[in-house]
Amino acid sequence: MSVASAEERPTEVVAPRVDCRAVAKTFSAPGGPVPALDSLDLTFAPGSVTALVGPSGCGKSTLLRIVAGLERPDPGGSVSIAGDDPLTVRRRGELAIAFQDASLLPWRTTAGNVALAQRLARRPADPERVAELLRLVGLAGFERARPAELSGGMRQRAAIARCLITEPRLLLLDEPFGAVDELTRRRLNIELPPLWSGAQTTTLLVTHSISEAVLLADRVLVMSPRPGTIVADIPVPLERPRRIEQLHSPRFDELVERIGALLGVDRPVGGS
Repeated sequence: MSVASAEERPTEVVAPRVDCRAVAKTFSAPGGPVPALDSLDLTFAPGSVTALVGPSGCGKSTLLRIVAGLERPDPGGSVSIAGDDPLTVRRRGELAIAFQDASLLPWRTTAGNVALAQRLARRPADPERVAELLRLVGLAGFERARPAELSGGMRQRAAIARCLITEPRLLLLDEPFGAVDELTRRRLNIELPPLWSGAQTTTLLVTHSISEAVLLADRVLVMSPRPGTIVADIPVPLERPRRIEQLHSPRFDELVERIGALLGVDRPVGGS
């Protein structure tokens, strides 16, 4: 058996730094141009979890889609992911995105939906890894179930497993728990983040829930109404791993109230 050369050996997987420079976006509409994002200069540190909060229509999801390479910024703007453009990173299967809608293919089993991400990323099939991830997200025993046989929370767990199967270096989450009930959402907030937290993944989360942002993120960016700009950059100095008890701590309440005040919410709770 031959020994791989230094060039052939896999390099250590590290989380990327993400740089957004002069990122703006204007959409065309029948009534005229609609500015969605003002010129944004942002850096997301390697291995960090950053949450974007703001009023509906402020450009949170647009920014996420630009980072994912699903939208292009206006001329002059750019996104760099560890020195590469988003499309290059996505083609390598190093970027994954989860939306509010789990978007599972109804004719595929739970395991089949998760395994599909490997195929699309041109990775070899790994049934053992699929089974392991489904176990970690609490879906052991449901490998052969179709999406219609799963609850909303279970479908979202499967969608998260599908994102993680390619071991992405950049994970983008757009209201991933917004379609489930509050009790399920809170449980997923605690149980799933340890699967993607750590030095190998940089995470960007869009949410309407202030408490969710504080619970999950290392940093919360508060956005203004359209066109979206950053009105506050708030660090979240809560110890990890995050625990449900932190929801009732004075420091947690202080952060939630501070962000709520910036958004004009007196008593932000749940999905506020």
